[in-house]
Amino acid sequence: MRRDGIVDRRVMSCLFWKQGAHRGNVIMRLQLRWLVLCIGVSLLTGCQQWPALGYRPVIYNPFPQLHQVAVLPFFNQSNEPTVDGFVVAEIYQSELQKIPGFKVMPVGVVEQYLLDNQLSLDSSTDFQELAQDLGVDVLVVGSITVYSPYNPPRLGLAIDWYAANASFHRIPAGYGLPWGSEEEEFIPDNLVWQAEFELAREQMKTQEPIVNQTAELPADSEMKVGFPKDWPDPKGFVPSPPLANRPPYRPYHGPLIEQVRLYDGSDRELISKLQAYYNWQQDTRTGGWRSYLERSEDFTRFCCYVHLTEMLAARGGVGQSELVFDTGDSR
Repeated sequence: MRRDGIVDRRVMSCLFWKQGAHRGNVIMRLQLRWLVLCIGVSLLTGCQQWPALGYRPVIYNPFPQLHQVAVLPFFNQSNEPTVDGFVVAEIYQSELQKIPGFKVMPVGVVEQYLLDNQLSLDSSTDFQELAQDLGVDVLVVGSITVYSPYNPPRLGLAIDWYAANASFHRIPAGYGLPWGSEEEEFIPDNLVWQAEFELAREQMKTQEPIVNQTAELPADSEMKVGFPKDWPDPKGFVPSPPLANRPPYRPYHGPLIEQVRLYDGSDRELISKLQAYYNWQQDTRTGGWRSYLERSEDFTRFCCYVHLTEMLAARGGVGQSELVFDTGDSR
């Protein structure tokens, strides 16, 4: 539902980057009051710089059963041998810890556990079992797929979340959003596409032949048209109500959440996000937002923030955006 004309917490204000037209009366009144105040100050002081209005997203953990998280040192799958997967994982961990609802184990503690137990990680590692051994709900397994620190910088991240509890199944993009409600019209188009694509992938799996299962092909007249029993339904995007009895145990050993992204410092859309991100940070260092393209650690931190924010917002983890004022030069 809507509160004070502001879109419900699940709608994410157009993926928090765009200033939508549906901000509501409360935001409009604040903007008008701020405009009047600025005019008065400008007339009195001769101020030539007008503060800009922006909206900062409020991201939180939408899954209370996934509270404790451990982050493994990231694998380096890029062509740049100097990139440190431990450092990138630490940045990701610090950005994740800032999000309400998560308790994150330091990367150093995880690495020491691996050393103490003489554990090496490869494609055969049981990450669910490792999460259980670490005593966490989720284990984050990340890879750096692309890395270039030179302006314009580039960073590719492929990150999987594995649940310690094998009864937790995959959470697709679009899960937990207000489908079928009045707020559905505010869901951004790119997120609608993600949800439809996820659903289509699962539906097409039911139409694929089973490998190594041979059988005579039925005649065309015997081919039945209809939905199979395991046909994925769009209702799966809507969380189910509580059950009177515990559900049956159906183990799932794949990643709970998967997200692969490439962040290019020359991309206009990413630059607009960086400008907004810089304004929210209240960074007093010289150079403005452009300096984030020169400092690899700052750019990596920004990319980890975007990666986490998009991943959680696409699954219902966004609250009402906060109104912020920028008195600096973000252009």
